[in-house]
Amino acid sequence: MGSLQLQKERVAMLSVASNSLLVLLKVIVGTAIGSVAIISEAIHSAMDWLAAVVALFSVKRSHLPADIGHPFGHGKLESVSGLVEAVLIFIAAFWIIFEAVKKLVSAQPIEYPGWGTAVMFFSAVVNYFVSRRLFQVGRAADSVALEADAWHLRTDVYTSLGVMFSFLIIWMSKYFWKDINFYWLDPTAAIFIAVFILKAAYDLTAKALSGLMDVKLPVNEEDMIRGIIAGRQPAVRGFHRLKTRKAGNFRFIEFHIKVNPQMSVTSSHEITRTLKNLIIGKLPNTTVNIHVEPCEGDCTEECAAGCFLDKEQRPVALRHSA
Repeated sequence: MGSLQLQKERVAMLSVASNSLLVLLKVIVGTAIGSVAIISEAIHSAMDWLAAVVALFSVKRSHLPADIGHPFGHGKLESVSGLVEAVLIFIAAFWIIFEAVKKLVSAQPIEYPGWGTAVMFFSAVVNYFVSRRLFQVGRAADSVALEADAWHLRTDVYTSLGVMFSFLIIWMSKYFWKDINFYWLDPTAAIFIAVFILKAAYDLTAKALSGLMDVKLPVNEEDMIRGIIAGRQPAVRGFHRLKTRKAGNFRFIEFHIKVNPQMSVTSSHEITRTLKNLIIGKLPNTTVNIHVEPCEGDCTEECAAGCFLDKEQRPVALRHSA
């Protein structure tokens, strides 16, 4: 197993372990002091835990090479896991809002707000360091699942800090502002958490669907591919039908190139081999398919868009249209 793959699995397991601990602490403290905000944070962490489990499964399976049943590999597992995580987060967010509104109406007092402050501070610190590690490994490995997990935890950092400050105000009010009721801050903080969760779920859904719908590679990556092809002039006279997509951290690229019709099979094969190596050197984990066509002067409009020939070298019909 490669060192990067091992790092992916280890950091995914770290996320599972840290979220397990935080769910337990938040449930215990939230129930003990009667805080809907902390219970909401426990649900948030439970969703993060489930997301971490799904991410762990996907990173263990998505890197597997293509086989007879999966000729394009298993990369889309990461996008599927991201979509599952997003749906779960949407459900959790709406449940939090429902419970928070009920408590906002009743404005029940909070017992021992100091405990709430402490557990939220601890949660923010743990999730910050775990999410930072997830971001490092996720970006290095180009893993959608790990980056999604990292964003879950980073969102949890912000919401935990928001809840912590609301508890800090409730706690201080017992000593400095005894006549003022700040208990509404608890359900308000819970709604604030839910809004953050909904935004994270929306972003994750968009990213996961882009992988499942075979959206093309980013513009900068496609421009890089075009530049590599253009760099093989004059052997390559033009190209067309560039198609790209991504599944997990695997890219798939295909295009047609135009060459001299008198070129030998060996020479054309060498050109495609060179192009593949150059593209894979810039974009790792990429499958490149190149179709070679003779440039016989019967260019179509589609072919003309990627023609590298000078105007005087082009067919008459193509010169008139240029």
